[in-house]
Amino acid sequence: MGASAPDPSAPLDINAASAEQIDAVPALQGHGFEIVRYREERGRFTALRQLEEVPGMAGKTAGLASVIRC
Repeated sequence: MGASAPDPSAPLDINAASAEQIDAVPALQGHGFEIVRYREERGRFTALRQLEEVPGMAGKTAGLASVIRC
């Protein structure tokens, strides 16, 4: 039994996604590397509001709950 492709309509798991997958989300484009680096240094995100702490993300997290999840 092989792995199935991710559902493009489902929210992206910010704790499992690669930098490239994160960059594919229009609102997060260009922030994938920093989000992954932050996650690797500080551990899993437990709330989407933690994205505000990622360099370059302050004030850019409104409306992301429909496209990403922790």
